[in-house]
Amino acid sequence: MLFDWGDTLFHFAYDEELLAAGWEAGLATLERDQLPAPEETAAVFREQYLPLLFVPGAVEEIEYPGMIRELLGGFGVELGDEELDRFLAAEHGAWAPARLLGSHTHALLDSLRERGLLTGLVSNAFDPGWLLHRDLADMGLAERLDAAVFSSEVGLRKPHPAVFEATLAKLGVEPAEALFVGDRRYEDMRGAKELGMTTVQAFWFRADDDERGLDPDYEAFTAMDVLNVVRRLTGDL
Repeated sequence: MLFDWGDTLFHFAYDEELLAAGWEAGLATLERDQLPAPEETAAVFREQYLPLLFVPGAVEEIEYPGMIRELLGGFGVELGDEELDRFLAAEHGAWAPARLLGSHTHALLDSLRERGLLTGLVSNAFDPGWLLHRDLADMGLAERLDAAVFSSEVGLRKPHPAVFEATLAKLGVEPAEALFVGDRRYEDMRGAKELGMTTVQAFWFRADDDERGLDPDYEAFTAMDVLNVVRRLTGDL
């Protein structure tokens, strides 16, 4: 069983105020004089860099730490590697209120693992992997997943097969043996189906209708729908 992360296992509630809070938290870790104001850097990020994070159809993942280094360099602030890591951790932490775990997520993963199924995560996410795996631990997901791979670790986004294949390899599972659950018709359904996986589109957080995508093999409006699909495929119904 492979899952998407955002809007499948958790919901990311974007909040414009957290954008400024992230820059304020990040800059506070630098402990320097004559730093730019957080609102100045946040404004540049919003206008020049934020659109680059969500280019429709882009498969090459953004190198987010380099983006932060470049932006601050434009203000005359050169960051060492340790400083950059501190900045990224604080900025990422400021977004914690936006990461809302699904009420059904733990129970669904626990039920699947009790059936002897391996569970994996395949996610498009631009933050460094060390921060994202920390999020999984904080959400109680790391202990419920046998493998997790993020696009920032591979350098390519879904629907490119590389990020799917990396998770399947960690699990030792062939595509035809895997069921993939995700919310997006293009990144998730198209990517998984073209690789040979059976697919379930999740509708509990959002209803995606991207015309570039493919129809799923199954639809799920609740976690119980996913379990029913598993029962059907394993012959338990």
